[in-house]
Amino acid sequence: MPHYVGLDASKATTSICILSSEGEIVREGVVETDPKAIIAFLRGEGRRYKRIGIEPMSFTPWLFDGLAKAGLPVIPIEAQYAHRLLKGARLNKTDRNDARGIAEIMRAGVYKAVHIKTRESQQARLLLKARRLLCQKRDDIDNLIRGALLQQGLKIAPGHTYSFAVRADRLAPATGLVREIIDALLTARRQIDGQVRRLKKLVDELVAADAVCARLMTAPGVGALVALTYRSAIDVPQRFRRARDVGVHLGMTPPTYRSGRVNRQGHISHCGDEAARAALFLAAKCVLRKSTKDSGLKQWGLQVSARRGYLRGVVAVARRLAVILHGMWLTESDFAF
Repeated sequence: MPHYVGLDASKATTSICILSSEGEIVREGVVETDPKAIIAFLRGEGRRYKRIGIEPMSFTPWLFDGLAKAGLPVIPIEAQYAHRLLKGARLNKTDRNDARGIAEIMRAGVYKAVHIKTRESQQARLLLKARRLLCQKRDDIDNLIRGALLQQGLKIAPGHTYSFAVRADRLAPATGLVREIIDALLTARRQIDGQVRRLKKLVDELVAADAVCARLMTAPGVGALVALTYRSAIDVPQRFRRARDVGVHLGMTPPTYRSGRVNRQGHISHCGDEAARAALFLAAKCVLRKSTKDSGLKQWGLQVSARRGYLRGVVAVARRLAVILHGMWLTESDFAF
């Protein structure tokens, strides 16, 4: 007889519920959040499991790998969809009730599975997130320095980010409390700037050793950061049945509302990987620049911009670029559009 399992995991403990095919609770319990502890709980009495559901979290790949290697049919399910189902079925939200609800979802088969990224993509995303975080902190320091100098009536001239420290140091007062504050901020900024360059070097090395990223970079507007961001977001291109589904997955298509005589479309959904969407938007802006080499994609984007406006043209180019990159990846061919 097949059984169905719901796992409600937190950082410390995991609530487990096992249901029979008739919907009866066979066993419940709480174990340490560790693949070995969960496997020992499930394997205790030699049951046969058909589906084991778990919601995606930061540590879900670790649990997923451990359970999958043990031969258990674990399925990561979409959290928001599961929560909508559980909200109407349970009055009280507890870990025990959530585990029961996930087990019932597994038994009914009304779930949406999510993709667990490969270890290579997880590491690439971590590298990109770390670099982006340091860049944001550097920008915060720059803004604070600008504000401090502006209070003294001193305005920093516009220029490149990497020359900001030199311009701020020259403009700051020679002595006084403001000078000491600016010196402390500039010292911290130089340290962050050095680590940003270090992580960018790691990005370049990772991209140089990857054939897929090298192929993606043949497309206009796609550099090392865009290529690695896109590659880590898509991870396995075969999981998309149609190339145009990539645009939907990255939140670059408008949702549709149809009811009676009402039929309207809103702005793009902004769902999915925000970093990949932002990277593709920057690439699309680069494609539409006057200095960028002419291509069929650029001409098409300029036509859309002329009809619908510049921003809609950027969104359209970004969406089409996402589809083109997916096709290049699958067919192992360079850009030719």
